[in-house]
Parts: sequence; structure tokens; C-alpha cells
Amino acid sequence: MTTNLNDFLPYQLSTSSNAVSDLISNEYKSRFGLKIPEWRIMAVLGNQGSSTQRQLVEATLMDKVTVNRAVKALVDRALLGRSPNNADGRSHHLVLSQTGRDLYNQIMPTAEVMEKKIMAVLTADDQKLLSNMLGKIKNSADEIAASQTFKR
Repeated sequence: MTTNLNDFLPYQLSTSSNAVSDLISNEYKSRFGLKIPEWRIMAVLGNQGSSTQRQLVEATLMDKVTVNRAVKALVDRALLGRSPNNADGRSHHLVLSQTGRDLYNQIMPTAEVMEKKIMAVLTADDQKLLSNMLGKIKNSADEIAASQTFKR
């Protein structure tokens, strides 16, 4: 059986995600000098506050090396603050600095405008349905991955 790649849902999800991410990232790369992994770290921290690098790996689904490089670049630019993690001496709590928070507050409206442009092809109900479906797909993938981890 031959599958048409354009009809293969994982391929569609990946290419759609990359197209949206690239479109938005071009804006914050040119205007704010941030790469995709750096913006993802800032977005998570801007949304949830303090996190460790391990928590950022889990939240962004990026590998440890990518998160480490992004965090280092953001710390070097004074966009993140770092404090000791008393619960685990090997890690630190990371949080947006005031400069980082100011930059985050500049970028979010730009990202939201782009999101509205991209999603304009869908009705409000379609957007809610898509969001719910993507959540279900993510949960299913997480559950399958967790069950495979324990079987090894």
C-alpha cells in the first residue's frame, strides 16, 4: 500500500507547523534578533513564569542541547535571570528579566496579529474545533510515548 505523503496526517501536521512557525519567526528574527528556540523559551517563561531547563525541555519538546543553547543566548543578552534551585543543586530557576519581559510584551502582539491572519481562513467554531483536535492528538501521542517508555 502506498500512502500519498500529502494525505499523511503526521506530514501535514509537521509541514503546517513549520510553515506557521517560519512565518512568525521571520518577524521576530528580523525585528528582535531571536531564533525560534529562543522565542519558544521566552514564550513559555512569559506564559508560566519561572522554570528549570528540564521543565523547558518538557514544555517545548525541544532537545536538551537546543534548550541549553537558547537559554545561554538569552542569558548572555540579559533577557533571562537565573537563580539557584534549592531543590536540585544541579539546576537553576530561569525567569524573564525585566528586559526580557519588555521584549516579550513587544513580540506577543505581533505574534497574535500573525495568528489572526493565518487563522482567518477558519470560522471561530472551526478554530475551537481545531484547537481541541490538536490537543487530543498531542495527548494521544504523549500517552503512546509514555507506554512505550515503560515497555523498553
